[in-house]
Amino acid sequence: MATHNQKLAQSLQVLQGIQDQGVRVIKASRYKALTRVHRERLMAAGFLRLAIAGWYLPTRPDEQPGDSSAWYANMEAFVAAYAKSRFGDAWQLPADQSLLFQSGETTLSRQIQIHAPKASNDVVALPHGCSLFLYRVKNDSLTASAVVNSNGLRLIPLEECLFRVPASFYELKPQAAHIALRRADINALSRLVLKDGSTTVAGRLVGALQAVGRDDDARLLQDTMTAAGHALRVTNPFLAPLRAMQGARTESPYLQRIRLMWADMREPVVAAFVAVPNQAPQDIDDFMSDVASRYAADAFNSLSIEGYRVTPDLIEKVRSGLWAPDANAADREMQNAMAAKGYFETYKLVTALIRSTLQSGESAGELLRRNLAQWHLALFSPSVTAGIVTAVDLGGYRNRPVFIKDATHVPPPSDALMDCMDLLMVLLAQEKSAAVRAVLGHFIFVFIHPYIDGNGRLGRFILNFMLTTGGYVWTVVPVELRNAYMAALAQASSDRNIGPFAHLLAQLTTEQTAAPLDRSAQRKD
Repeated sequence: MATHNQKLAQSLQVLQGIQDQGVRVIKASRYKALTRVHRERLMAAGFLRLAIAGWYLPTRPDEQPGDSSAWYANMEAFVAAYAKSRFGDAWQLPADQSLLFQSGETTLSRQIQIHAPKASNDVVALPHGCSLFLYRVKNDSLTASAVVNSNGLRLIPLEECLFRVPASFYELKPQAAHIALRRADINALSRLVLKDGSTTVAGRLVGALQAVGRDDDARLLQDTMTAAGHALRVTNPFLAPLRAMQGARTESPYLQRIRLMWADMREPVVAAFVAVPNQAPQDIDDFMSDVASRYAADAFNSLSIEGYRVTPDLIEKVRSGLWAPDANAADREMQNAMAAKGYFETYKLVTALIRSTLQSGESAGELLRRNLAQWHLALFSPSVTAGIVTAVDLGGYRNRPVFIKDATHVPPPSDALMDCMDLLMVLLAQEKSAAVRAVLGHFIFVFIHPYIDGNGRLGRFILNFMLTTGGYVWTVVPVELRNAYMAALAQASSDRNIGPFAHLLAQLTTEQTAAPLDRSAQRKD
């Protein structure tokens, strides 16, 4: 008779076969091989979780009850799969949500709307307080040329979104509207307003284009409507003046968001650090001794969360009885030892670069650009040598999605990483304030989340490299404040409010200026 582990291995093979098809969300009725017995066995072992009746998500077996990471990682894919199973291709997101997706919004909405002629105007409750609103619309309200994003969501084209959204969208989501207006095709906009003849919408679009600096296109749209016999009353739908944005109009919306965030967040960071002591070190050796005295206070656990992937090796471990949901003590001790070694090797590189920067006076931003990849290699080389991490994971930026534990912020897709990181390095090199380089360097780095793992540790190394080269002390975020630190990062990522994060770091830097943080408890990143 087959053992429990052998039976679980059989169930994992079925799950692997489904995942190998690129499936992230599983509708049980579609996969006959995934029988009720297999589903129950996989759920009991933690490899599968019920989303709603009949729908399942692959999960990590070490996830704790209430952990929302797997859900947020797959929410959009779930909504797309569910809508397609109900309505085929006869559905789409409304204009406001479509516009958010196309403007590089990285914060998940807790309720996603689906517009479909066969919808029933009801709400589908989803995990972790999320929901899906199925709204019935007329057939002719569906766009003829939906844009399908990487998760399968059917979106209204950007120009049509701008034509459809109400004036309130500009007030509630000015950043998204700003980015969308900069990227919009003026010819497509002109055709839409001419076809409809709405002078109110046309006047709003002319005023909005003027507000984002597209004066020539605004004039063209107004002249086009005038030539067609329409008199316009131009209105600016934005409540406040917009910041001028650099960069090409057609560049990635993720880059435009980073530019806007940096511009909007810079002054709050400067204000938070206005009273924090800092001065150029008189004696570099003494300064570096002080840095060394602060090393014992280690960093936090990594922010990166990976979806659990079924592999043949895992199946064989389960079959042979060597697998356990919680790694055995020896494995965990080895992982901790390699992480500590990697952290120390990276620390040596960082502190050597601090000394070099203080001695040479070179740009800290430029030196970071040249050295960051080496920090990442040092962080994980010991784990690769020990066989804990594969060598492939050292090969530059991630090539797949990552998800931050329990966060509604989803980092930019892998194909945007190189441009995002290049922009971050440019912003750091141009920035005059060491406090801004430190706080926004750390925040924007983890916002981008360029690596599979280690983003939190590297982000805090960036923080302290920028602080110390700017005359501040090496500052440690104590483990007791982990929740406040994570909440402040989440507020900056999801709500675009950098204030709590900046004030937390300013307070810690001020408190630790007099002496190193005295923490003897063991920490791990």
